Amino acid sequence: MGQATAIAGHGAEIELFSDTLSCDVVLPARFDPGPAMAAQHAAESLLHGLAIAEDVRSDDNEERGELPQSMQRVEAKLDLILGVLGKLTRARADALPVRHARWSHRGLRLDLPATSGFSTGDSGVLLLQPADWLSDHIELPARVLAEMPGQDGHHHLWLRFGTLLPGLHDALERHLFRLHRRQIAEARRLR
Repeated sequence: MGQATAIAGHGAEIELFSDTLSCDVVLPARFDPGPAMAAQHAAESLLHGLAIAEDVRSDDNEERGELPQSMQRVEAKLDLILGVLGKLTRARADALPVRHARWSHRGLRLDLPATSGFSTGDSGVLLLQPADWLSDHIELPARVLAEMPGQDGHHHLWLRFGTLLPGLHDALERHLFRLHRRQIAEARRLR
């Protein structure tokens, strides 16, 4: 059985990603075990602000073409500044490590370079940066579903989200939908 088949048939993979929208992403993320004191209101606010910013900064070229050139220049400069700030933030010692992940509204699978040492059922907080141009992160309550060795010494860690506030749950679903839509658009451009 191949690695992809083993992952696809794993119970935690089915629980988190079966019959639901999911995205394969590379993003800064870390799971901290311990009391699940996630800042859900702050996460909801950040995701709402991100949605507004991304709607304004639409990747749709037709919409960008309607903006005056001066506004396009301001937007380009802002992109550069945010990129630099993001790099500076990631360079800090306490910055979140960049990981491959699969993400749905139910939870996340993190691909780690080594075993995590966590046990099934461990609770804690998942910290993740929802956008590469934004140096801030969100915190979500989570618990360990499973861990499995992967190829090349990597390990797969499945985390199920705890109970989310309704507003955060909705904001998270909208964010994942935008990520998914962007991935589909990018795949079409590459064809």
